Amino acid sequence: MPKAKPASSDEKPPEMMPGQQCPVCGKKTLTLVEAERDVPFFGKIYLFSMDCESCDFHKADLETDNAGKPMKAQYEITCEDDMKVRVIKSSSATIKIPRITTIEPGAASNGYITNLEGIFNRVKMQIEKVKESAEDKSERNKAKNLLKKIRKIMWGEESITITIEDPNGNSAIVSEKTAVKK
Repeated sequence: MPKAKPASSDEKPPEMMPGQQCPVCGKKTLTLVEAERDVPFFGKIYLFSMDCESCDFHKADLETDNAGKPMKAQYEITCEDDMKVRVIKSSSATIKIPRITTIEPGAASNGYITNLEGIFNRVKMQIEKVKESAEDKSERNKAKNLLKKIRKIMWGEESITITIEDPNGNSAIVSEKTAVKK
């Protein structure tokens, strides 16, 4: 994995382009933002986002210098410290957490930089919504058991291997422990 310089204070500020036409509501209240960042121990990332003040439309994505080469990254989570491992996920990536969920790309999918804890917190929020809205007791129990499993993983009491697949090569799990296939 290429080594990158740590982020520095001389990075260019994000380029903001307000007053663009929103693809959803058609009003010129969309702000486009483009930024370039160096992620330590990974490399250069290009971030893009769109936010509309009128209809709350939001879309974010990212690209890397490795764009265009399909990749698959696997990381075995074995302890609580693993939750700190950096994750770069593009909108085209699929995240697989066995026996818990698969996060599929789609029109509403966003790209983001987070860590494994952030991924599991996103999944927890979705499962909690299902648990609260489920009318069937068995669905609520299933959600409750999934939440327990996630907590055990996050606390290092249970291990699991998480996988990210990206046909465009714009995603990564940034760790020496990551097994990467291109």
